[in-house]
Formats: sequence, C-alpha cells, structure tokens
Amino acid sequence: MGAPSARPLTSTSPQSLGPVYAGLMLQVLISAGTYLAGKRAMSELAPLTVVLWRFVLSGSVFMLLLCFLPGPRLPPRNEWGRVLMLGLLAGPVNQVFFFYGLSQSTAAHAALLYALTPLGVYLLSLGRGHERASFRAMGGIVTAFAGVVVLLLGRGLADASGSLMGDLLILGAVMSWVVYTTEGKPFVAIHGPIRATSWSMVASTLMMMLMAPFFAKPEAVLAASSAARYSIVYLGLLTSVVAYLLWYFALSRVPASKVAVFSNLQPAATALAAWVILDEALHWEIAVGGVLVLLGVRLTQAAHVRPPAVAPAAPERPPVSSSVG
Repeated sequence: MGAPSARPLTSTSPQSLGPVYAGLMLQVLISAGTYLAGKRAMSELAPLTVVLWRFVLSGSVFMLLLCFLPGPRLPPRNEWGRVLMLGLLAGPVNQVFFFYGLSQSTAAHAALLYALTPLGVYLLSLGRGHERASFRAMGGIVTAFAGVVVLLLGRGLADASGSLMGDLLILGAVMSWVVYTTEGKPFVAIHGPIRATSWSMVASTLMMMLMAPFFAKPEAVLAASSAARYSIVYLGLLTSVVAYLLWYFALSRVPASKVAVFSNLQPAATALAAWVILDEALHWEIAVGGVLVLLGVRLTQAAHVRPPAVAPAAPERPPVSSSVG
C-alpha cells in the first residue's frame, strides 16, 4: 500500500480559522514564557541538563499519546528519514543552539533574532514552491519585524550586552526552526498535527537520550530550587507539548508564512507578562511596536500566498489509424 496522499486543507473562511488563530495566540503566550523559564532554569543548571530533562518530560507525553491515539504508532518506513530529520532539527540542533546561545546572550537579543523566523519561512517556502510571491505578505512580515525592533529598542536592546557567539548560536536555532516549520508543512498535511508532532518529538527525545550519561545529573536537578524545577516542567510540558502541537495544528490549516508571523507577537506578550507578573512599567514602545506587529500580522493573513493549483493533464487521445479499410 502506498503512502497516504496529502489531505486537502480545510476551508479557510474566517469562521473556520477562528480556532487556528486562537490556538496561535495561546502558542504565543506559552512561547513568551519560554525565554524567562529557560533563563531561570539555567541560572542553576547547565544548558544541556535543562534541555535533556525537558525532552524526557515531553517525550514521555508524546509516547503516551501515540499509545492511545487510534492508528499507527510508528511512522511508515518511507517516512523514517523525514521523521529523523525533523526530530534532529527540533531537538539536538534547535534546542542545543538555543539554550547555549541564551546562556551567553540576552532574552532581548534572542527575541529579536527569532523575529526573523517569518522572513526565513517565507523565503524558504518560496524556494520550495510551497507558496507564491506576494508583496502584501512581504510587507506584512517587514512591518511586523519593524514592530519588534521598536519594542526591543524601547526595552533596552541597544544597551543589552551579549556575546557574538551567543547571538550566532541563537541564529543557528532560528535557521533550524525555519527548516522544521517549512519541511514539516507537507508532513503534517499527510499525517495530521498530533501524530506528526509526536513522531518528530519522540525522535528528538531518543537522540537527546544519547547525552543522558553525561548531562542528566539527577542529583543536581533534585538539589535545584523549586523555581528551577518548575521552569523545566514548563519547558517540557507547555512549550514542548502544548505549544508544539498548536504550531503544527496551525500548519495543517494555513500556509507556513501566515503561521510564522505570529511569532513576532512574542516580545509584546513577554512585555505584557512582565507587567502583570513582575509589575514592570509599560512604556510607549509597547503601544507603537505592538500596533506595528499587529498590522504586519493582519497584512500577512490577508495576502494570497498559496501556490496556484496545477491543472490536471488532459487525457491522451488514442492515435488515429492511418490505415484505410
């Protein structure tokens, strides 16, 4: 039996996309806390120890999902290569680059570099033929990025010190996330968001377990503060399970660039969370940068970026016999 064909995207009317946008907003809120949770955990534990325990938690949840989910528990043999590639990108590559970069840089620098994600996804989607060029989409992505720059400059980006190596590592994490998002789009169209996310994240966990003898350090984790341990739980369950599932759910419904542009809302969401939780003051950059980001998201959502449908080939006509009866 051949591999299942890609499922057609469901209706993209505003009514049908309501759950998608609601899910993406929840994903933004969860991801906004990822920077804070990661920094808090790494204040007491080594980056790879944090990453490893994060995947132990998330991988266990995804294995349970596959056990109870109707249908195949293992990917088809012809998809093993793609599952391993997505698992490598989401786990060892993205997370090691991100956490080591974050340990040497600042959350503000990381947020700015991750704001390049929509542009990278859009350009790679164009190159792969998944989307078509749109001035409106490009304008929306650039506008949203400008909003992030305004927001972060107002919050002290210019004065934030971070090593060049840290920023380069975070940029590597961004590039791996761009490829994970773009290449995951056709995969999730075939297998659905839950199974596609579960397979790739279980593969990530198995790869990360190779580091367990060197970086697990359970005694250090047990000796850490409750705040550090709760931060790992946040990263493992909310970021790696809930947020990843919501990301692939959105990819199953709308083009990758329209999903990725929502990541530019994360800095504004982080600032608002700091206002609510840490009682930090709100300044002009929240309003100006937030309006630009929202405008950019709106422009991108209104753009027509789906590739034109390929017309089916006309059936071949049988040759006309030249013989004379």
